Amino acid sequence: MTTLNVTIMWLVLLVILVIIELATMGLTTIWFAGGALAAAIVSIPGTPIFLQVIVFLVVSAILLYFTRPIAVKYFNKDRIRTNTESLIGRQAIVISEINNVEGSGQVNTGGMEWTARSSYNNVVLPVGAVVTILGIDGVKLIVEERKEG
Repeated sequence: MTTLNVTIMWLVLLVILVIIELATMGLTTIWFAGGALAAAIVSIPGTPIFLQVIVFLVVSAILLYFTRPIAVKYFNKDRIRTNTESLIGRQAIVISEINNVEGSGQVNTGGMEWTARSSYNNVVLPVGAVVTILGIDGVKLIVEERKEG
């Protein structure tokens, strides 16, 4: 392949990755688009393909590692939590004793019943206890007893 053809290949990959990013807005392919741009620039003087691929991978990894946390923090901050994700941080009432050893327990939150487990294996939560939802593991809510104060 000629140098021009290789450069065009990298630029086509760059355009495809940018189009995918624009279509999804998920901050998933933009890092690789930066790598493709770097590889295209390196390909202009006729650098061997294996070095171009290394530049593509290294630049993509560096961009992903150093800029993704910043981008996620600023670009997705207005995202509305939906479905089960919105349960995290809410309070629930224990309607069936939560005992991780026995594998039992249910809570009610927002008028819906959920299977629940304590965040601590040695803690049994009695019926009527108010708990805070910490997370979700499959279809089970992970809860801990609400702290007063």
